[in-house]
Amino acid sequence: MTLVPPQGGGLPDDAEITLVRERRSDAERLLARLRELGWTVGVAESLTGGLVTSALVSVPGASAVVRGGIVAYAPGLKHSLLGVDPTLLEAHGAVHPRVARQMAEGVRVRLALGGEPCDVGISTTGIAGPDSPDGQPVGTVHIGIATPLGTRVSSLELRGTREEIRAETVRRAVRTALEAL
Repeated sequence: MTLVPPQGGGLPDDAEITLVRERRSDAERLLARLRELGWTVGVAESLTGGLVTSALVSVPGASAVVRGGIVAYAPGLKHSLLGVDPTLLEAHGAVHPRVARQMAEGVRVRLALGGEPCDVGISTTGIAGPDSPDGQPVGTVHIGIATPLGTRVSSLELRGTREEIRAETVRRAVRTALEAL
């Protein structure tokens, strides 16, 4: 969307630019920042089942920076597709900060092209409910962000319905990735 000032005045140019930037979604801002850096992104999802990848690819021009996504819902797939340590999965289950870390780091490597890993890996794992298979509270969420500068994990305790927890996880994952760049 472009703002057009009224004839004979309107907002100063820098104010117009600020207004346009504020209207962009976090996904749009993340992809714009990745384009500026010349970086690519890959997503590893469990809890969100592809919703983070969907949020990114819904932005026009996403193909310039989004490599793809892997939905690894079953713990064994977290190991075989993303390289998560099976002893970690056995000891702590799939919902753990170190699992989120290894998923984010693993997707960078697994979605490599021409031997070049993705620059950014985003991961989500958690419990959206309505029940918890391993006794952790519903709403326990871990988001991993891996970049060439390092890896960070955000652990959250969210409230709401299954759909609300998943939607908030998508928002937080995109925003956390944006803040990491």
